[in-house]
Amino acid sequence: MNIICTLQESELPALALSVRQPWAHAIVRGWKDIENRQWNTNQRGRVCIHASAFINRNFEEDSESYREVLNDCVGATPMSYMSRVDQEDVRFGAIIGVATIVDVVRCHDSPWFFGRYGFVLEDQQYLPTPVTVKGALGFFDWRQRLQGRAERTITHPAQRSLL
Repeated sequence: MNIICTLQESELPALALSVRQPWAHAIVRGWKDIENRQWNTNQRGRVCIHASAFINRNFEEDSESYREVLNDCVGATPMSYMSRVDQEDVRFGAIIGVATIVDVVRCHDSPWFFGRYGFVLEDQQYLPTPVTVKGALGFFDWRQRLQGRAERTITHPAQRSLL
């Protein structure tokens, strides 16, 4: 899908949900339609998607799973996908897009679904210019966390390749 969000920073939703890479990237690019959580929420509507600065020790394994599910969902082979993704596009520690939470389910046909709860997402869009901000667990008001804004968004293409 790859829909660009045309909202200005001041127009973005106040609430954000932090998601680890590579899953945050899949959400804002419109491929991942479910965000899996161990907890339920009554939150519905537009939220910002925050790419966590945290890189877990399973990043390479997650990236491999990402490639496999991406291939199943959108028919993209790793090589064709690599030609469409700029490594600078895979950000860490920033608001990278928006999505609408339309439901929370305990079972879903999406190949992205696993676990206890799935936040069903629609209208995913990516920000061409990410907003660097420190994340938090659960939903958080990202505008209250803009300290350290002068720091650049972290990218790790040389150290950790998504593909």
